[in-house]
Amino acid sequence: MNDVLKNARRIVVKVGSSLVTNEGKGVDADAIGTWCRQMAALAADGREVIMVSSGAIAEGMKRLGWRTRPKELHELQAAAAVGQMGLAQMYETKLREHGMGSAQVLLTHADLADRERYLNARSTLLTLLSHQVVPVINENDTVVTDEIKFGDNDTLGALVANLVEADALVILTDQKGLYSADPRKDPSARFIDVCTAGDPALEQMAGGAGSGVGTGGMITKVIAAKRAAGSGASTVIAWGREPDVLVRLTQGESIGSLFMAATAKLTARKQWMADHLQLRGAVVIDDGAVTKLRDEGKSLLPIGMVEVVGEFHRGDVIAVRNLQGQDVARGLANYASSEARLIARKPSSEIEAVLGFTSEPEMIHRDNLVLA
Repeated sequence: MNDVLKNARRIVVKVGSSLVTNEGKGVDADAIGTWCRQMAALAADGREVIMVSSGAIAEGMKRLGWRTRPKELHELQAAAAVGQMGLAQMYETKLREHGMGSAQVLLTHADLADRERYLNARSTLLTLLSHQVVPVINENDTVVTDEIKFGDNDTLGALVANLVEADALVILTDQKGLYSADPRKDPSARFIDVCTAGDPALEQMAGGAGSGVGTGGMITKVIAAKRAAGSGASTVIAWGREPDVLVRLTQGESIGSLFMAATAKLTARKQWMADHLQLRGAVVIDDGAVTKLRDEGKSLLPIGMVEVVGEFHRGDVIAVRNLQGQDVARGLANYASSEARLIARKPSSEIEAVLGFTSEPEMIHRDNLVLA
C-alpha cells in the first residue's frame, strides 16, 4: 500500500490539538517526545520533516487557569500567545534530545496570499530543512481575524505541503482513519484503507453536505487531502497514538487511510493561485466561455464575461464562475474590476477604444489560470 510513504523524501506531519494536549489537559510531553523521536529517525534515514502542530490555545488556557474555552477573539489570541511558549519549548526540548534543531514558524493566510510573502515563507522553510532543523508550524492565532485565518490546521497542513512541494502529508488524529459511515452507528461501516484524493464520495462519507455523519472533524481532513493532492502530495490519515506510526509508514506498512494524489504537480505559480482561500472578486462567464476554458484550454476573453463581482486590482487572484455561480477556475486578473465592468461582453479589439489603453487582449491568460 504505502510505497508512496516509503519513497517520500519530504513529509509534512500534522498533529491535532487533542493529541498534543492529551484532550485539552495541556502539552503532552510524552506524546510530543514520541513524535520527535520518530522525526529524528526519519531525518537519520535521509528524509525531511515539517511539523504542523495544534495545541497553543489549549496549553494557554491551562497556563492561564481557564477551564472553559473563551469565545472572545482577544481572549483566544491571548491564550494562543501564552500557549505558543509552552508548545515551542516542548518541541525544542524533545527534538534537542535527539540532536535535532527546531524552529517556530507562525503563518496566516495573508502570508500565503501575497506572492512575495509566499516565496519568502517557502525559502525560509527550505533553508531550515537544509540545515536539518524541523520547522514547527502553527497558525498565528495571536493576530488572525476571521478574514485571514486558515480555520483549521488540517487546511494549514495541506497548504504547507503545497508550499514546500512535499511528497506526502500525514495527518495524525484521534481516529483510525476514514470509514464509509460512522462505525459507532452503522455496524456495516467499512474502513477505507486506500482511495483517490478528491473523490466526491469521500466527503459524503466524512460528513459532507447531505450526510449526518460528521465524525471528529474528518471532513476537514478529507478536504485537506484533496488540496494537498493538487501539488502531487498523497495523504495518510492515521491514529496519532499508533506505536511508531511515522517510522512504520515510511517503512511501507499499511496504517490508516491513504489518499492517493491522482494529479500531476501544478507549477508553483498555479499552485499558489489554487491555494487562495479568500479571493477579492470574481467574474461570471457564459457557457461558451466555460467550454473554451475547460475543453479547449483557451484564455478568458472579455467578450465571455457577463458580470463582475467585488472590487479587485490588476494582478489579484479572482474566481471565474459559471452562470449557476459555481467556480470553474481562478486566475490573475489583467484588468481591475472597474475596467472589467467596462469591457465585459466586448471583443478584445475594442478594449483600447473603451479604456484608452490595452494591457492584454485577455482578461485572464491561460498561463495564469488554473481550473477548479
